[in-house]
Amino acid sequence: MLPEILLASKNSHKIEELKQLLSPFGFNVKTAHDFEGTLDIIEDQPDLQGNALKKAEQWFKRTGLPSLADDTGLEVDALNGGPGVYSARYAGEGATDADNIVRLLDELSTAPTRTARFRTVLAFVTVEETYLFEGVCHGRIVKQPKGEKGFGYDPVFQPDGYDKTFAELSPEVKNRISHRGRALQKFIQFLENRDQP
Repeated sequence: MLPEILLASKNSHKIEELKQLLSPFGFNVKTAHDFEGTLDIIEDQPDLQGNALKKAEQWFKRTGLPSLADDTGLEVDALNGGPGVYSARYAGEGATDADNIVRLLDELSTAPTRTARFRTVLAFVTVEETYLFEGVCHGRIVKQPKGEKGFGYDPVFQPDGYDKTFAELSPEVKNRISHRGRALQKFIQFLENRDQP
C-alpha cells in the first residue's frame, strides 16, 4: 500500500467522504489544505474524466505525492444527461447546493420521467502512470428535498432499491452504494492487486 496519498480537493464534504472510505486501508491521507498557498484549478474540461485528470495532474506536479482527484456529475434522463459536468454550477457560478436543487426541481416539474444517475470518475496520478476509475449509482429525483445528511444533490436523489434519499441514509450505507464509493472500491482493488507478489 502507499504510505501517503493526496486527495486533490478543497471541498470539505468530499474530503470527509473520501477519508471515511479510505480509513480502513491505513493510508496517511493528505489534502489540498495541508499545503501552503492556493492552487486554483479551473474545471473547464468537456467531461468528468478531463476535470478529474486535470486536478490530479496539477496537484501531483505541485506536491510530488500520488494524487487522487474526482469529478462527479448528476445525469438526469429528462434533461438529456444534464446537468452532468456542470452539476456544481448548474444554477450559475457561485451557486449554492440549494440553488442548484431549486433549478433542477423547477426543470423537472413537468417531466414524465425522473430517472437519473450519479457518475464519479476518479483519476489517480503517480510517477509511473495515470489511472481512471468510474462509479455509477442509478436512481431517481424526488419531488422535494428530504434529509439533512450529505451534500450537493443528495436531498433529492433516491438510489434504486431504497425508499430514502442519499441525505436520509447513514454515511456508512451511502458510502457502500454511492457512485463515489463504487469508484473508490475499484481503486482499492487496483491497489490490492498491485501489491500482490
